[in-house]
Amino acid sequence: MTAAHLLHRQALVSPDSPAIFNGTTLVATHGQWAKRACAMAQQFRDSGMRPGDRVALFMRNHPRYLDVLLGAWWAGLAVVPINAKLHPDEAQWIIDDAQARWVFISSGVMGAGDSACSVATFSGVERQVDVDSIEDEVWWSNLDREVNPNAPGTASLAKPLDRQPDDLAWLFYTSGTTGRPKGVMITHRNLHTMSMGYYVDVDAVSRHDRIVYAAPMSHGNGLYAMPHLMAGAMHVVPPSGGFDADELFDLGFATGPLSLFAAPTIVNRIVACAERRGLSPDDCERAFKTIVYGGAPMYAADIERALNVMGPRFVQIYGQGETPMTGTVLARHHLTDRTHPRHRARLASIGVAQSSAQVRIADIDGLEVSAGQTGEVLVRGDSVMAGYWRNPEATAATIRDGWLWTGDMGSQDEDGFITLKDRSKDLIISGGSNIYPREVEEVLLQHPGVAEVAVVGEPHPEWGEAVVAFVVSRSIGHAQASELDDWCLTRIARFKRPKRYVFLEALPKNAYGKVLKRVLRDLAQGRSAPQ
Repeated sequence: MTAAHLLHRQALVSPDSPAIFNGTTLVATHGQWAKRACAMAQQFRDSGMRPGDRVALFMRNHPRYLDVLLGAWWAGLAVVPINAKLHPDEAQWIIDDAQARWVFISSGVMGAGDSACSVATFSGVERQVDVDSIEDEVWWSNLDREVNPNAPGTASLAKPLDRQPDDLAWLFYTSGTTGRPKGVMITHRNLHTMSMGYYVDVDAVSRHDRIVYAAPMSHGNGLYAMPHLMAGAMHVVPPSGGFDADELFDLGFATGPLSLFAAPTIVNRIVACAERRGLSPDDCERAFKTIVYGGAPMYAADIERALNVMGPRFVQIYGQGETPMTGTVLARHHLTDRTHPRHRARLASIGVAQSSAQVRIADIDGLEVSAGQTGEVLVRGDSVMAGYWRNPEATAATIRDGWLWTGDMGSQDEDGFITLKDRSKDLIISGGSNIYPREVEEVLLQHPGVAEVAVVGEPHPEWGEAVVAFVVSRSIGHAQASELDDWCLTRIARFKRPKRYVFLEALPKNAYGKVLKRVLRDLAQGRSAPQ
């Protein structure tokens, strides 16, 4: 069963129930949504697309995102979600690697000139559809006319194509330590497991609920469409297509309480907005039902503040692209049980294993360590990816004996609560987005004025971490910070570029010539380098 079968069921049971909103404006009922997805699937088949072929979505949050997503699954295709903040060259690499045959784009993605009004053009695809262009609006209009969305009944609705549980559904590209992203193969079984786990561990959902897409739909936020689709709930895309705290509060007050997924930095902004507007916890309850946060742990002081300001609105999840939204959970009752003697320690944790996952802390040999000892976080279960796309070596290194080695280091207490300690990789998490230093370093090393470079993360009060580049200049063509910033902006996504450049005569290294990033992190934070 796929998500398209869930939509088909909702269209038969309650075709007139509201489904997709652009702000407060109803865009489609469940019956209309299903008809559009069905008609789009026919378009894919008529163009020669076969089950398992890939369709790329390089789009900002948009009501049409849900049309394309379900239309592709209706036809038995796999979707390739691409972060709309990426540079077009980065998106082109993903499209090529995934061998995507169609690509859908929106006006919110950048063209080659890095201008909001320019449009990216991709090679190697059979069809590129801009969901906002006048020309392609004709295609959408023809599709809607064929669907006749206002016609009553769904008796003639063709069923979605059947797929096997282990068939590819979602090919998500996550950055790797080599600087090139890896395609994470997420199956229909993985998505179904995640969706059922949402009900058990995260939140109950009814047809009266509304999920709002403020975080990128290309990531875990978009996957949460599935558990809400199961329940026949409503899907709200904010008019801005992104995050604006005031807009979300206003939407919630106008339509009814919203549920959403957010990175900790977004949670902090929502809380700050509530404080600025003088809202009480009861006011916040009218605007928000559930705020699921993840992507990085929140500081205990931040979640305490959030609970005080907004009340029991929060649930934390821990997962990765390789086990989407499924790993551990810090439930609402865990967060609000202030009488527990270890309540504050639990606030700083990532919670306990979700019902559909086994989680353990292991040493380098895969042996489970004792409570309180630090090791690597391992996850096993039906949520874990099938592997990396066309990369068996990386798959074998990451999945061993059925266990996903996450690369995150942590410890587990006697009650099963896990606290992250560090990451075995040099991953930087800024605003909930993963940034790998190697990728940024490779770009900077292409600049003629850069001899050596090392990139680390430093704590940031709003974003969690900020990117800092330590640069050794060449004797000729000395690089300036402004030059390097411009250099990065033309080659990688804006959010990956360093926020600060520090120029050194030499990088600190050990006897084997390896750069000591531990020393650089100390320097970034103004601490003296250890002797």
